[in-house]
Amino acid sequence: MLKPLLKTMRPRQWTKNGFVFFALIFDKQLFQIEPFLRTLGGFALFCLISSVVYLINDIADLEADRKHPEKKKRPLPSGQLSLRVAWAAAIGLTLVALPLAWLLAPLFAGVLAAYLLINLAYSKWLKHIPIVDVLVIAAGFVLRVHGGVTLIEVERFSPWLYVVTTLGSLYLGFGKRRAELSLLDRGAGSHRRVLDGYTLPLLDQYVTIVSAATILAYSLYTFSAPNLPENHSMMLSIPFVVYIIFRYLYLIQVTHEAGSPEEVLLKDTPIQIAILLFGLTVLAVFYLS
Repeated sequence: MLKPLLKTMRPRQWTKNGFVFFALIFDKQLFQIEPFLRTLGGFALFCLISSVVYLINDIADLEADRKHPEKKKRPLPSGQLSLRVAWAAAIGLTLVALPLAWLLAPLFAGVLAAYLLINLAYSKWLKHIPIVDVLVIAAGFVLRVHGGVTLIEVERFSPWLYVVTTLGSLYLGFGKRRAELSLLDRGAGSHRRVLDGYTLPLLDQYVTIVSAATILAYSLYTFSAPNLPENHSMMLSIPFVVYIIFRYLYLIQVTHEAGSPEEVLLKDTPIQIAILLFGLTVLAVFYLS
């Protein structure tokens, strides 16, 4: 059952854990060996603990997933993976990840434990409460960023990046809900109960608000963060952020191809190019200017 188990652990979604590297990159420590290795270790442990979350979430959603047009093909709903193996893997990964996190940094272990507990509450209760469900998703991204901060000796990491992370993840979360509601139409509530608390016009308003706020917050970061060049050259990265936000919105509302953000990241070439150019711009500003 190794292949179905690995699929249920969602390695494609481990890209989200890249937010652990924010502190390393935006505090200008990317090319320092020790901070890099510590952050890489933190990334690996976040991948393990997030896989625990995915396993438990699939266990909790088993009956609903069997009725979903796409999720019914997952290993647990389709019967390729047994409940016993899924539970054993979830418990085993937890017993490995948390002690290793403590050895890496006690504060990081606390962040990892908080991430696990919040997501367990999400799987059991919070995912059924409109708005709260997306706020919990956003909290997961912020904890990833903060986890990266606890792993290194941060000198001048701007708090604006926490704001940008919160707003950007809310944008992705509400966008994902909109894509799900549009796909499932009238039967949405039978597949995901929380969707009964949303409408397309309401989600469109949420997406509009948080997308505009994300662009504004990132723009403020580019000329107010303490460790940026005085010539405000980081503002050159703003157009790429704007394009990524607009492109994801285009995929949601026009082509209806967007669902989970990690799938978009792995499949949409224009977004991949924009992220690459954004990354190169940030590196050039930080390390070449």
